[in-house]
Amino acid sequence: MAFSTRLLSFCAGSCALLASSAPAWAQRCQFLSPVGGNGVTPVVTKTIGPGNPFGRPNWNTDFFVTQPYGSYKFFFTADSSVSATYPIQGYLKFTDGSNLQVINESYAPQVGTGRQWSIPAVPGKTVSQLNFKIGASADQAATGFTYRISTQGCN
Repeated sequence: MAFSTRLLSFCAGSCALLASSAPAWAQRCQFLSPVGGNGVTPVVTKTIGPGNPFGRPNWNTDFFVTQPYGSYKFFFTADSSVSATYPIQGYLKFTDGSNLQVINESYAPQVGTGRQWSIPAVPGKTVSQLNFKIGASADQAATGFTYRISTQGCN
């Protein structure tokens, strides 16, 4: 019994040593849940609809941030059968009601490929949501094209 207690103590110390010797660059990231999602997957698939002067287009997708993170990742994958140029914007939304645009570009990936953006946290601000906006009134050429998006919070 004394031997197994010493072995357990040794293992606990060794395991802690191994965990603390992990590379400093290794990030721990977790997917963020989409607002209005089904609770099963953090990946949202959408088709860009036209702008609607009498209602809201489906261009915006928000993701909940439930704890502070050191950085955030936005993921986009083209999911249509032909190539298209996607107007993409990304925002950090803060608990004080303000927001910061962190992505603003037209992106033309090959079918089935995509992109990742890594965004550092803003010192002194608490993020409450991440927002992806795919599509724009000024660029209707992407209407009808499908894509997949997701986000992560990382420490």
